[in-house]
Amino acid sequence: MYRTNTCGELRLADAGKEVTLSGWVQRVRKMGGMTFLDLRDRYGITQIVFNNDTDAALCEQANHLGREFVVQVTGLVAERTAKNPNLLTGDVEIIANSLKVLNASEVPPFTIEDESDGGDDLRMKYRYLDLRRNPVRRNLELRHRMTMEVRRYLDSKGFLEIETPMLVGSTPEGARDFVVPSRMNPGCFYALPQSPQTLKQLLMVSGMDRYFQIVKCFRDEDLRADRQPEFTQIDCEMSFVEQEDVISLFEGMAKHLFKELRGVELDGPFVRMPWSDAMKYYGSDKPDLRFEMKFVELMDILKGYGFAVFDNAAYIGGICAKGAANYTRKQLDQLTDFVKRPQIGAKGMVYARVEADGSVKSSVDKFYSQETLQKMKEAFGAEPGDLILILSGDDAMKTRKQLCELRLEMGNRLGLRDKNKFACLWVVDFPMFEWSEEEQRLMAMHHPFTHPKDEDIPMLDTDPASVRADAYDMVVNGVEVGGGSIRIHDSELQAKMFEILGFTPEKAQEQFGFLMNAFKYGAPPHGGLAYGLDRWVSLFAGLDSIRDCIAFPKNNSGRDVMLEAPAPLDQKQLDELQLELAPVEEKKS
Repeated sequence: MYRTNTCGELRLADAGKEVTLSGWVQRVRKMGGMTFLDLRDRYGITQIVFNNDTDAALCEQANHLGREFVVQVTGLVAERTAKNPNLLTGDVEIIANSLKVLNASEVPPFTIEDESDGGDDLRMKYRYLDLRRNPVRRNLELRHRMTMEVRRYLDSKGFLEIETPMLVGSTPEGARDFVVPSRMNPGCFYALPQSPQTLKQLLMVSGMDRYFQIVKCFRDEDLRADRQPEFTQIDCEMSFVEQEDVISLFEGMAKHLFKELRGVELDGPFVRMPWSDAMKYYGSDKPDLRFEMKFVELMDILKGYGFAVFDNAAYIGGICAKGAANYTRKQLDQLTDFVKRPQIGAKGMVYARVEADGSVKSSVDKFYSQETLQKMKEAFGAEPGDLILILSGDDAMKTRKQLCELRLEMGNRLGLRDKNKFACLWVVDFPMFEWSEEEQRLMAMHHPFTHPKDEDIPMLDTDPASVRADAYDMVVNGVEVGGGSIRIHDSELQAKMFEILGFTPEKAQEQFGFLMNAFKYGAPPHGGLAYGLDRWVSLFAGLDSIRDCIAFPKNNSGRDVMLEAPAPLDQKQLDELQLELAPVEEKKS
């Protein structure tokens, strides 16, 4: 028996017992004739004591242990003289009478501590060592508990967990696919699923009624803090439902997860916000509602006074930062530099302070009377001590997005984005389509299987760009944690959708004929939602990136630096697959 107990379970009640523990050497400390060893496993740390006076050979053996050695220790549980309140086992220690090295270790490339001295790339290369650190381990434990609660909740609501294939056909209408060549079908390729979308719809046609799956999905696209090339969805679909049914059930699931995993009770229904309002007042379809600072449009107030930047603008808007009028010129210059960064792209920023006497002092005072500035102040509901920040531009949508970045930056600077505070909402009534400059055509904002709002269906023939979708996203603290829609279940409406998206009947039949044909055999009304498991876990763990809640993530270039993947294939494999590689062009620096 390698162990009778773990390194995290012994307490004072166990004093006097002989136990055997196994684990990794966290550290060894020599103090006079005593040697202390901190032994670690995933459950905790227990202090082991070796006494040179009672067993010099055993103590000498302990003195030669290195960090991360795997050892087995037997001894008696005793009460510690100097207790450690920071450890669950801090009231006890083991007086060792036996020590066995199960495996030696080289000196690890970074310290296995909560605050490691290893950089991101180094820790990713030795991820199996990084996973020994408490913060990363706790994230994976949280992930495990979340999947268990998800299954428990959905099972109680009558859902069946059903697996769908990992090798599917390519769907180029969405994000870029990862493709897999087929040796048995030369010249043909599978794709790894971006989502089980069409398959779960087929399960509704089959009468499965309520389906879910915690499923790996794949998208070959640029990475961000909340995006990996492979990610995990809590994928769900329901038959005989309308939008309200789906929202109600999965809002209940969100509240269940908050209560069980964070001990947070969320009262009342979540906010519902039309997409148009989200863009108008926050410049984002995933607004962070932990703080206010709604946009105020100022076109009617500030145009026509000789300030060319505003007079020539298609949009003028601003935010009011409460209590920030004491910002120094240096801080305001920093904010101006922030919005002028290439990734944000504003040309400049105008500011105005509300003074203690209620007057307004602005960076463009020479163009505006105090009367006009007072109208601006009233539009914001600003009070003495507040700071107004204004952006303008020749593209309203682009300028609102720039103002969104400024709003979030001010939220950070003013400490308004507390990770222990949660603001949940549903963004609804998305546009059905969006214009693609690259493709020069309308594209589905979500996917081509989304049902349009019933009252907007007549506009599919006359004004498709104005059609709204029966689509909904759940947003928590400015992060989209899930989204879904009511689906089209009528083959004629689905054909109409493909036509608007530029598919010929032949192309639609080639790519999605299996779905359209299935609809002819009694498809029920259905809809669903997919939550991002990685995003939920990172949100609950208070992380800025999903990477540390994934056991073996990719880096920002989509590479696994531990496995050295992706990597070239040898010529024999290429020949078997009948693949010939074109020369790779060198990237210009």
